[in-house]
Amino acid sequence: MNFIKISGLRKVYRIGNSEKVVALDNIELEVERGEIICILGTSGSGKSTLLNMLAGLEKPTRGEIFINGKNIAKMSENQLAMFRRSTMGFVFQSYNLMPHLTALENVAFPLMLKNVSKRVRDKKAKEMLELVGLHKQIKRKPSQMSGGQQQRVGIARALVSNPKLIFADEPTGNLDSKTTKEVMELILSKVKENNQTLIIVTHDVNIARYADRIIHIFDGNISKVELVDRQQCAEQI
Repeated sequence: MNFIKISGLRKVYRIGNSEKVVALDNIELEVERGEIICILGTSGSGKSTLLNMLAGLEKPTRGEIFINGKNIAKMSENQLAMFRRSTMGFVFQSYNLMPHLTALENVAFPLMLKNVSKRVRDKKAKEMLELVGLHKQIKRKPSQMSGGQQQRVGIARALVSNPKLIFADEPTGNLDSKTTKEVMELILSKVKENNQTLIIVTHDVNIARYADRIIHIFDGNISKVELVDRQQCAEQI
């Protein structure tokens, strides 16, 4: 059974009383457990809308989205919140760290939402920060860290609860080329180790080539599906 199955997905936005904008039109997509998928497209192509649909942040106008056997398009807001908490992790371009919290507290936050005890969540957060090379920065707040360090905190936060599905939304958009390579290799090594499914959303073809498949989005449609030889492409990046 597919880990993700999208069928007949359509999203229409209304502007004013009569004008309609079709953001996604009849999207069909299947993703296996442990697969790394990149949704690639320019601004306005529909890739961010597709991400929002997959994450349950927006409801489709029509269609079904099955994740791990459950149709999230039919869930209530409370059910979606619980499903995201139990199944999903997020890595954002803008890091989305809480500025008043330390690196340790930011990483531990998803575990707090799951009512994990402070002792256990601090232990897991420390272990995850060590894995991303930030064991000396656990007491620092975001303003005291570089962009690359903040993104590593974001990765640790996304992975700490061992989610089955991880979304990475333009995960290296604010990073230089050296840090980009380090961050992508770090994300890939962890998701492969844990057999997690990773969905990367980007406009950058170099980032896309870290995936197993590239889903090209154009004008709200899947224009092409491309298989990737990641080893060969990584050597070229």
